Amino acid sequence: MFMVWIGALLVALKWFEIGPVADLSWYWVLAPLAIAFVWFEVFERLFLARVRAAGTAEDDARRNRRFNS
Repeated sequence: MFMVWIGALLVALKWFEIGPVADLSWYWVLAPLAIAFVWFEVFERLFLARVRAAGTAEDDARRNRRFNS
């Protein structure tokens, strides 16, 4: 989320031509938003898939102990 805020700030500064950001290329200004997009679409999904897989294994073990007792 940090990169989204940085990207939004840079876009606003570029749009209103404020400070040294006005001289930057749009590629540099939009780079934090691209990084945030990759983070949320790729790394976040991989991490959540691992957490869910670990959670389902624990839930299955808990169910087996409960029904087999």
